[in-house]
Amino acid sequence: MSRRTLAFLAAIGATLIYGINHTVAKGVMPTYVSPFAFIFLRVVGATLLFWAISFLGPKEAIEKKDWVRLVVAALLGMVINMLSFFKGLELSTPINSAVLITISPIIVVLLSAFFIKERITKNKGFGIAFGFIGALSLILFGAEMRGDAPNIPLGNSLFILNSLAYAGYLIVAKKLVEKYHPFTLMKWLFTIAVIINFPITFGDFLLIEWSSMPLWVYGVVGFVVLGTTFCTYLFNIFAMTELKASTIGAFIYVQPLFGILFALITGKDTLTTVKILSATLVLLGVYLASRPVRAKV
Repeated sequence: MSRRTLAFLAAIGATLIYGINHTVAKGVMPTYVSPFAFIFLRVVGATLLFWAISFLGPKEAIEKKDWVRLVVAALLGMVINMLSFFKGLELSTPINSAVLITISPIIVVLLSAFFIKERITKNKGFGIAFGFIGALSLILFGAEMRGDAPNIPLGNSLFILNSLAYAGYLIVAKKLVEKYHPFTLMKWLFTIAVIINFPITFGDFLLIEWSSMPLWVYGVVGFVVLGTTFCTYLFNIFAMTELKASTIGAFIYVQPLFGILFALITGKDTLTTVKILSATLVLLGVYLASRPVRAKV
């Protein structure tokens, strides 16, 4: 099997894990593990795992001038991004989260236009409009009376914050990714994330009643730490070595499909007209906003 084929399988694997995570993580919150306790377990577990494999990469020292960028990247990508997603997942539904977190490419386009003056074409403009109409529709009209989703509008708003933070992380971390080995970058980003997240999440972590948790909950915790955090980063890193960024980016369209199908199959969520129309608008918006600009000849 060629490395390119393995890279495709890695990208599909990461997308599948992300899609399943919407429903799996939702199933234990907040009864057994609160959202913030989950983040503590996630960042600490990933930090230990990335330090454990860091010897497989080159020995690199972070230059003094890059530490500020590293801290900002960790704050956006491993603190605000993770906290808002898991808290949003507690308050909203798996299908809503699977749809709304895909607007990151649209936000990247907006931030790039604002900070680095990247031109917004007509297609990108329509994409931004469609994406935000779809997202706003889910926030305003996607509320349902559900005991496991106590505040869907707020939860959906947190998914938007999650996408905003992740988009900012991609822009801030771009120069770091070009300069340092992925293992070096990941171990320091997650180490910083542990320090920042500690005062926010450690109190909730102490409230976990490990002795009374069913065995399957331990499995979910392991899946979130090993699968959703550690494996997805490794899979994406490997995919990036063999595939174009545009190819990897195309997998963002598949994630909502995996997320929605898994939620429906397991009976953890239902489709409504609002969800279908909103998802269509969001994915159409992401497609238009992500299309490369053709050079004029």
